[in-house]
Amino acid sequence: MKHELVVVLDFGGQYNQLIARRVRDLNVYCEVKSYKTPIEEIKKMNPVGIIFTGGPNSVYLETSPTISPEIFSMGIPVLGICYGSQLMAHLLGGEVKPAEKSEYGKTETNFSADSLMFKDIPTKSITWMSHTDRIEKVPEGFKITAFSETCPVAAMENPEKALYAVQFHPEVQHTEYGQQILKNFLYNVCKVSGDWSMKNYINTAVNDVRAKVGEGKVLLALSGGVDSSVLAALLSKAVGNKLTCIFVDHGLMRKNEGDEVEAAFADRELNFIRVNAGERFLGKLKGVTDPETKRKIIGEEFIRVFEEEAKKIGKVDFLAQGTIYPDVIESGSGDAAVIKSHHNVGGLPDYVDFKDIVEPLRLLFKDEVRRLGRELNLPNYLVNRQPFPGPGLAIRIIGDITEEKVKILQDADYIFREEIAKAGLDTEINQYFAVLTSMRSVGVMGDFRTYDYTLALRAVTTTDFMTADFARIPYDTLAQISNRIVNEVNSVNRIVYDVTTKPPSTIEWE
Repeated sequence: MKHELVVVLDFGGQYNQLIARRVRDLNVYCEVKSYKTPIEEIKKMNPVGIIFTGGPNSVYLETSPTISPEIFSMGIPVLGICYGSQLMAHLLGGEVKPAEKSEYGKTETNFSADSLMFKDIPTKSITWMSHTDRIEKVPEGFKITAFSETCPVAAMENPEKALYAVQFHPEVQHTEYGQQILKNFLYNVCKVSGDWSMKNYINTAVNDVRAKVGEGKVLLALSGGVDSSVLAALLSKAVGNKLTCIFVDHGLMRKNEGDEVEAAFADRELNFIRVNAGERFLGKLKGVTDPETKRKIIGEEFIRVFEEEAKKIGKVDFLAQGTIYPDVIESGSGDAAVIKSHHNVGGLPDYVDFKDIVEPLRLLFKDEVRRLGRELNLPNYLVNRQPFPGPGLAIRIIGDITEEKVKILQDADYIFREEIAKAGLDTEINQYFAVLTSMRSVGVMGDFRTYDYTLALRAVTTTDFMTADFARIPYDTLAQISNRIVNEVNSVNRIVYDVTTKPPSTIEWE
């Protein structure tokens, strides 16, 4: 893609994706690469700037991630963050040692007013620190441009060589003027024009897909989630009725969602096939209580249904997949631990006979995918859809799954989401849903004794879904939700609210 490019070199930092997202939020295209990427490959990418991430190691140890000092003499501006700042100092003749006192969390920091990096920010503000080593001596040609009470080199720079370094993390929200600092590096140092936008991306992606597909046919397994829905809309714009979408409705979606997905694509130029396979999936899941077994059964059955429908279509040349950029990064980057292996990153699945894969969302973060969906005029109920597990409500029903339990959970979850929206909390809470537990308890309804299910409500706030806090929903709102569910949903007589964080809990219950 022909955009100005910033390369983020990952040294094992936990914020590698966040740095890239912040750069893209400033209308500059950015990619995350391992620090092991050869210098010649970086040169061929022709970046306008390079950013070193943080990392958990000490730069003076022989086993720590490093890079050729040649990168500092390429004439490309470099910004080192945390470990990246220390690595810059270490490789250029400075001195890095264990700090007398570690710095973690919010730190009052003093800035030099004449630095391009700190233009338009106060000379004193809060930054987010997270380090046990510190730069004791800056390399020749560098000057100190920021300091804190216990960190004498909170920032340094060599403007003549366009080399800049900050000990703190400008990419996190806790650094008060972090986004402005990144903007200063991009626009004042790298001199970018800011040519990255969703409108430009649509034009590029559509042209790329058309060039690759030609007269071929494309097949997409449409789940109804954000990624696959946006992918369907983009491919429809690119290839029209050469696209066939197979929507396997396993009967375990939220209330009305199957119909909403079908309605969203009714007027688009594509072939839409809905397979109502709820009875088939429930039959396979009968009596199964183990969550991992549920996942495997649903995943396997989904493939079988998809295969059967695909064979009815006849020859198809390309399989479309909704791989997004975090999938690619998380499947292995730098020396960071592989968080998870993604089924849609490694290439063609072994159960399909296609020429190649089409993955036009492969370079986008989740928030960018949502912005793309809005540009493509997808309805808000699809674009803003909360994260939803592939196995659907099967892993929000504890224990065995029956048609009755699915109906109970769909109705209760619908009320929960409706009342959260009415209370204006839907933009503040990142994910919220109901869980049907396997526990029953005694209750009284009217003059009768009941022995019905306990329903749990889960709502969290998070920035990255790797950690999460439970949402502080007002008691009056919780009372309204509880009253409605107990009165309107059969077989539920008790509501509980989950007040655990992640960790130690996960967001989902299974």
